[in-house]
Amino acid sequence: MAVPSFTMRQLLEAGVHFGHQTSRWNPKMNSYRFGVRSGVHIIDLLQTVPLL
Repeated sequence: MAVPSFTMRQLLEAGVHFGHQTSRWNPKMNSYRFGVRSGVHIIDLLQTVPLL
């Protein structure tokens, strides 16, 4: 099975960095959050990409 290859730019353009609304977050995911913008958590892609 081939490993998919993608760039950080492609992930950002696809919007994979957007998480749940701040009122619906799971505290166990706190270490993977980059920040909050407009009431939505932003996922840290630098930590996420190696795990994909």
